[in-house]
Amino acid sequence: MKEIKFSISNITNKDTELVKNILNSGWLTHGKYTSLFEKEFSKFTGSKHAISLSSCTAGLHLSCLASGFKKGDEIIVPAQTHTATAHAVEYTGAKAIFVDVDFITGNLRLEEIKKKITSKTKGIIIVHMAGYPCDTKNILNFCKRKNITLLEDCAHALGTYESKKHVGNFGKSGSFSFYPTKQITTGEGGMLITNDTVFFNKIKKLKAFGIDKDIKDRNKPGDYDVKDLGFNYRMTDFQAALGFKQLLSYKKNLKRRHEIAKRYIKNFINSDKIIMMPYSKNCSYFVFQIFSKKRDDIIKTLKHLKIGFSVHYLNPLPKMSYYKKKYKLRLNDFKNANNYGLMNISLPMYPKLKNSEIDFICKSVVKAVK
Repeated sequence: MKEIKFSISNITNKDTELVKNILNSGWLTHGKYTSLFEKEFSKFTGSKHAISLSSCTAGLHLSCLASGFKKGDEIIVPAQTHTATAHAVEYTGAKAIFVDVDFITGNLRLEEIKKKITSKTKGIIIVHMAGYPCDTKNILNFCKRKNITLLEDCAHALGTYESKKHVGNFGKSGSFSFYPTKQITTGEGGMLITNDTVFFNKIKKLKAFGIDKDIKDRNKPGDYDVKDLGFNYRMTDFQAALGFKQLLSYKKNLKRRHEIAKRYIKNFINSDKIIMMPYSKNCSYFVFQIFSKKRDDIIKTLKHLKIGFSVHYLNPLPKMSYYKKKYKLRLNDFKNANNYGLMNISLPMYPKLKNSEIDFICKSVVKAVK
């Protein structure tokens, strides 16, 4: 068996030719593909507005700013997530309050959130870990009762649904990632969706220096005002073209991910040494995660056989030096997040993965844990 990569993008020769044409045109930003990508993304997710950004982190940061988070505020985030989720809070001067997660899903649970609510709690950021939907509706209802802003980190969740609604549409905003290993990629890049027009207009200005007019709305070059301290969080037009083309075929991509997930589950179902989530039609399957106390043995085997893998994520955020030192955090307060980090492993999940490769991966993992 030849090397099996952890991730392979769906970029085609036609896509790269399109990028080449855009580069040759000289119109690298503010182009038509940025607008096309945003409109198609809004259509796919069923959101009122979509705005392209330089990263998912930018979307989270701008969402925190537009929500008015500031010094003295407390914002609840999961203890097990990418550091960007908490960083976005810290950028505003607010304090990230870590909450333990469910061991098997890696997602926040309402009963754990309630333990950390104070009079200073102004927001909650939920993460749909590995593409599994968080308990979004119940958390949203709680936020409404408490007048708390809900934001969604959808970095793993393009194609994830709850109650037939695409995630990102429940909170004030949803931020998506197009990092190279994600379901669709623009190299680096992100997208924010929202159904709040006032919020959308705030984000639109903040992502481009705080400038009050789009380039197409200016009577002459330089005819604009700067009313806010904004940022340069724009996506280039050739990146948008890559994302747009992949999004057009994403339903087919998502269907194959579900087929792969079912095959993994079928192959692992009889192993008592492997823990995994049951199949879910609502999951986007960014990766296929398994959990095992023998993870080191699995990793050793996969490396030897040149099978790609990853860990999402090894260290919970309370273990990271920045947060541990700043807030005097104790890892014992986040047992599920720690165990999740100790046992999870992410297996390859992409449309070009062959059934024979899936079976070989599964056979190798089962052999490693025996």
